[in-house]
Amino acid sequence: MPTPRSGYVTARRLSAVLLAAVVVVLTSATPAAAHTDRGVAGSDYDGRVLGTSVSMPGVTVRVTEFGDSLELLNGSASTVTVYGYSDEEYLRIGPDGVWRNANSPATYINIRRDGAVSLPARADARATPAWEQVSTQPEYSWHDHRTHWMSPNPPPQVTAAPEAEHTIFTWEVPLALDGAPVLVTGELTWSPPPRGAVWWPLYALIVLAGALAGFRARTLRPLAALLTLSTTAAVWHLVATPQSGLTALDRGLALGQASLPTLLIAAVTVLAVRAAWRGNGLLAGILAALIGFTHLVQGLPDMDVLWSANVITGGPTVLARLSVALLILGGLGLMAGAAGAVRRFPPQPEDAVAPGDRPSTVAG
Repeated sequence: MPTPRSGYVTARRLSAVLLAAVVVVLTSATPAAAHTDRGVAGSDYDGRVLGTSVSMPGVTVRVTEFGDSLELLNGSASTVTVYGYSDEEYLRIGPDGVWRNANSPATYINIRRDGAVSLPARADARATPAWEQVSTQPEYSWHDHRTHWMSPNPPPQVTAAPEAEHTIFTWEVPLALDGAPVLVTGELTWSPPPRGAVWWPLYALIVLAGALAGFRARTLRPLAALLTLSTTAAVWHLVATPQSGLTALDRGLALGQASLPTLLIAAVTVLAVRAAWRGNGLLAGILAALIGFTHLVQGLPDMDVLWSANVITGGPTVLARLSVALLILGGLGLMAGAAGAVRRFPPQPEDAVAPGDRPSTVAG
């Protein structure tokens, strides 16, 4: 006859299998799954391309890392030349890939965001270009010090009016399309960060809600609600984050790879919510802790979103900030609430017994 002990054994076996599956997915995940722009999730600065002096069909130039870098995608049959800080040839981007001039000072200055490097003796803007292939793909991204604010201190206009939005400066980067001059123009802007008096109490409330769901709620349904809400936020964050890539296929593959952890956790969430509705605190708690930890790990690279004005998203900034808060702080809340759920709502004997296995009562 089944005993309460069998419920614990079943929960432990199931959670062990799910934990192993999640560990496999997380350890095999690549940086493509992160919702950051080359390690930057948010910033009060932002940059954008305003236009080009000549139309370049098939060629896209865009600002990345919130103004710190430029990215050029060349889907045409032409060759695009990017010029350095002394009007020397720096890059050639064409159908055969990307070639970089080893004699260009920009090759070395662009290694660091602050440009603080010692130039080698060969770095001479007047020297004949020495081309070295750095990529076989017709796309390249580089730090360009013409597009971002170099000082660690805020710009003067920000210091004078920190509550207002500002255009810090406009910039120009010279190119050539098959030898014909092209000038790319853009701007760097600054926006005030979100108000801490509004957002930080909300962040604290999310963590508190998770703890109260496990330690004070009369049922496991509040924990189930937070599980559903946090995983919904994970799905939204995945869908709303633009994927990088030269072609639609590249972007689709990147999205597919980034989807694996989220889809697995969505499936585990269904099991956790089912256990919570059945009152099985052991199974619901173990799965909630697992889900919360996974959300936390996935959300930490995006932590800058919580206090930055500009974020990487294809949807409203407010929803992006809320989704990251539910991943990081909701994850912490789920782990806290899981401890209370396991302690206060032990599984019932029937949780481990299939309906057909229950003993029948025979009248006699």
